[in-house]
Amino acid sequence: MREEDLLARELHAVVAGGSIGGLAAALALRGIGARVPVFERSAGRIQARGAGVVMQPEVEYLLERLGSSAAAVSVPLRRRQRIDRQGKIRAYDAPQLMTSWDALYRVLHHALPADTYHPGSKLVETAEEGDSVVSRFADGRAVTCDLVIGADGIGSAARVSAGIPGAARYAGYVAWRGLEPESSISERVLLTLRDAFTMYAVAGLQFLTYLVPGPNGETEPGRRRVNWVWYMNVTPETLPHALASRDGTRYRTLLPPGQLLRTTRLSLLESARQHLPTVLADLVGASNVFMQPVHDLPLTRMRAGRVALLGDAAGTVRPHTASGTSKAVGDALSLAHALKDWDPATPLPVEQLGVWERERGRHLRTVAAAGTQLAERSALGIPHAPQFLKDL
Repeated sequence: MREEDLLARELHAVVAGGSIGGLAAALALRGIGARVPVFERSAGRIQARGAGVVMQPEVEYLLERLGSSAAAVSVPLRRRQRIDRQGKIRAYDAPQLMTSWDALYRVLHHALPADTYHPGSKLVETAEEGDSVVSRFADGRAVTCDLVIGADGIGSAARVSAGIPGAARYAGYVAWRGLEPESSISERVLLTLRDAFTMYAVAGLQFLTYLVPGPNGETEPGRRRVNWVWYMNVTPETLPHALASRDGTRYRTLLPPGQLLRTTRLSLLESARQHLPTVLADLVGASNVFMQPVHDLPLTRMRAGRVALLGDAAGTVRPHTASGTSKAVGDALSLAHALKDWDPATPLPVEQLGVWERERGRHLRTVAAAGTQLAERSALGIPHAPQFLKDL
């Protein structure tokens, strides 16, 4: 054997998916000395798969490693409050930091060297060749590396190509969302919602709202945004009509802002007037609404050969746990820890990766079960519970 073959060499990993989970994986692996390009299928700005984010320890830890902090990208709230149909409020102290998907994305994306991020690069397949794995992209590019990280979401091409089973299932309800400048919302509405995490729920409906940083990370009063999410039971038969768009695109996982049909908006506003407290109905009426159907993708495996999955590519958790983002970041940090002593000139560290998969798999299953329980408390996703927008 040649002398140079005995020398340790640099770990080269490819990340498929340039959202928060993919960026976290790249940054964590770079922290152990790896070379990690990121390939994102979207050619332009990535659509946020959720607007508001509850700050969690895994995300806070990553921010600190990058020289930032949770406080720098968050709006502090002082209390939680429940509002009833008549607008009566019961509040209690519960300090909390609230951030946003785009605020986190901006910090993570800025921390990654520009020449390592490749937009408009859709993964087509992966193929193991000896001690390497080749990633092939729709633009004709092929990259040979030691490990592929699939952070490409619920429809993961990395998962399919690696032969890891998994099929997403509609959970029976959707999340209508809004993210509006604080300055565009009436003072009457803000007086009720400001500085609080506000909740409303009846059978088949749940509404949450709170303030998050502005579009460029602003946290000072008047420049922040009001984030809200309205969970609503919608039958599988109604769902395609709710997802119908102005431009005729057949959306499946996200109906973007500006694409809501006029007829759907009118039905949604009528439902708000019938079922929500007036202050929340007014907030919906003042918003550029977008929507995400809630899907379940149960965990089967997180790794096959030289392909590892994290975040929603491995399996989903319901949004009620406020842990989708933190789970993806935790997966990334733990994977980097499992690989930190690996010399790619030696065999794949199967034992360490097995420990990573078992530990993160247990975490995912625990959080996924908790999320389903939280949904069922509001009768969300239950077939015989009240259903809405059936006239679409």
